[in-house]
Amino acid sequence: MAGGRASRLAVVAWAIAAWVCAIGLATAEPVNPERSQAEKLERWQAARSGRLQLPLPGTPDTEKLITRLANAGMQLGAPVLIRIFKAESELEVWIKKGRAFELFATYPVCYWSGALGPKRHEGDRQTPEGFYTVTEDLLHHGQRWRRSLNVGYPNIFDRVNGRSGSVILVHGGCDSSGCFAMTNAVNAELYDLVSAALRITPHVPMQIFPFRMTDANVAANAASPWAQFWRDLKDGYDSFERTRLPPKVSVCQRRYQVRDASPFEREPEGVELCDQDRDSLPPHLDQAGRVLGKQAQAAERPAPACDLARPSCRKWVSLRDRKGANRAVAGRGAGSKPSTIR
Repeated sequence: MAGGRASRLAVVAWAIAAWVCAIGLATAEPVNPERSQAEKLERWQAARSGRLQLPLPGTPDTEKLITRLANAGMQLGAPVLIRIFKAESELEVWIKKGRAFELFATYPVCYWSGALGPKRHEGDRQTPEGFYTVTEDLLHHGQRWRRSLNVGYPNIFDRVNGRSGSVILVHGGCDSSGCFAMTNAVNAELYDLVSAALRITPHVPMQIFPFRMTDANVAANAASPWAQFWRDLKDGYDSFERTRLPPKVSVCQRRYQVRDASPFEREPEGVELCDQDRDSLPPHLDQAGRVLGKQAQAAERPAPACDLARPSCRKWVSLRDRKGANRAVAGRGAGSKPSTIR
């Protein structure tokens, strides 16, 4: 009798908690992009002048990673999923526990460059948005950030939409020209979690959003030129919120298409291209959206706009080809040097 009463009380308590949570989400004030830009700029300026206080407010105790994992009933090496919210300057790490992912930690992002909206081309100093996948060959070991994460931009969505850029990282410090700067201690913890997971699983999903994709935030930004793109991203956000599993993401007619994943099927290994979109691939990409080898690229290389009999022209062509090769390596995720302008 007492046990039944306790069970009913537990159900009532759960219902009240869910109702309070729903009310909170429904009445939450939409994110303010101008304020978020001002706050990240203030952190950047404080770091430049040596005034930045570390760790940033809200940072977990990075010196007790193993203890925190044990207290959460999680293990180093379990599958990991990362979500980044630009306007809120937050990065979440979710770790698989049983058949679903549970939130392990939320970290403040010290600085990210650009504005809300996706990255479109090399040199725009913009951080990307979309569904990306970190694999073992995207564990970055470049000169400046020797232990950082390459997010995998451009992915197949970016490529079929003609976007360019390379070596977009999650790294340390508090400065960036197209990456996410997490401070050194947080960056080291993120690298440890992801690299350990990649010893067991071939991929770590990374979902990058302009803001938390609540109905209120999406409605408040309905006039943005990126509104449709963000609604497509919201489908993936909502799928994970429902299932706590990485959604199945495809690119169809140059847009993201999402469906819920099941705990009884194999987890997706990245964004796939719909069969009907294969013909839309640029000629220098293979059917998976990867950059083709040098021989295939040479067939697509434009003729030089100068006289090859002149040494200055031959030098220019050599430099152009070398830059093209470097972009191809970066597109395959190799550990090339990071660009100074992204």
